[in-house]
Amino acid sequence: MARKQAKGKKGLTYADAGVHFETHNALVTQIFKKIAATRTPRVIDVEDGFGGLFSLDHDTSLFKRNYKHPVLVACTDGVGTKLKLAFEMNKHDTVGIDCVAMSINDMLCMGAEPLFFLDYIATGRKDLKVLLPLVGGVADGCKQSGCALLGGETAEMPDFYPEGEYDIAGFAVGVVDKNKVIKGEGIKPGDVILGIESSGLHSNGFSLVRKILKQKKWKLERKFDDLSRPLGLELLEPTKIYAQPICSLLNTYKRKRIVEGLANITGGGFLENIPRILPPTCEAVIDTKSWQVPPIFRILQQGGNVDTREMYKVFNMGIGMVVICSPYHVDAVADKLEKHRAKGVAPLKTHVIGHIRTGKRKVVLT
Repeated sequence: MARKQAKGKKGLTYADAGVHFETHNALVTQIFKKIAATRTPRVIDVEDGFGGLFSLDHDTSLFKRNYKHPVLVACTDGVGTKLKLAFEMNKHDTVGIDCVAMSINDMLCMGAEPLFFLDYIATGRKDLKVLLPLVGGVADGCKQSGCALLGGETAEMPDFYPEGEYDIAGFAVGVVDKNKVIKGEGIKPGDVILGIESSGLHSNGFSLVRKILKQKKWKLERKFDDLSRPLGLELLEPTKIYAQPICSLLNTYKRKRIVEGLANITGGGFLENIPRILPPTCEAVIDTKSWQVPPIFRILQQGGNVDTREMYKVFNMGIGMVVICSPYHVDAVADKLEKHRAKGVAPLKTHVIGHIRTGKRKVVLT
């Protein structure tokens, strides 16, 4: 038998404990149009379901691929301590894009087409002024990627996070034909390394960035002569998403492989990420003078007195993705990437930044 409530004494509610369903419902209602705009023909509508439904019917593929042996590719990542700058500046739309980009750009390195994305946001108290731009950024990132924002979770966890802070993580699923998975096994001496420019720091190295800011006592509002905007906005520039141009490139050459390797220059920079795709008997030689490193990296290096090799181990230095192919194909690959045009996706710029030679699976900076 249920115990009766004490007369005259108000019972506790979930809201008293700090969890507010009304705010959650308002978030879902207000962000619905942006989420719906990411839907692809493969998304199956389900009202108030406990999960998202996605059809693997080949015919509705965004890039019209015919998969003979489809293999699913899954990636997950977060945004890291870049969020601390978003909290300080009270600007949350760009880190939503970052969250998508971190998983999608990794997936591309396997040759996969992004299918759908899920997000997880945890915060001490749901604030629509924060969550609406944050989830809106996730939706924008999904549109840039050509994938559906299939679902997500926003957890309200009182007393767990400091006031005004949150964490966000993303989970992406894509597909690639088994015989077209890019593993790097075809990379050989003489191949060319093509670098695709980044949009800035992307979402890596921000613990070092914040250490430099603290040491130099630089404010995020500070302006530098070499930067066209305040320091904080430069640092919060969202990660470039390479999905549509790269998937278009891979789909152009269906009968032969012209891309032997792809590496996302993410955490670990050049020195850690390029070796992940190299055969044991190959090394990558990077000509660091073959592109113009954006000013923000020089500012940070000088501010923290950071060794040059450490910079290339932590940051992307202006190159967000590398493509490895034969010298015969490099012009066609660069041309295809730079001429790709898609709504909401900025044009790419590429540079030949190095080559492959016989060695022991490492990166040599010159």
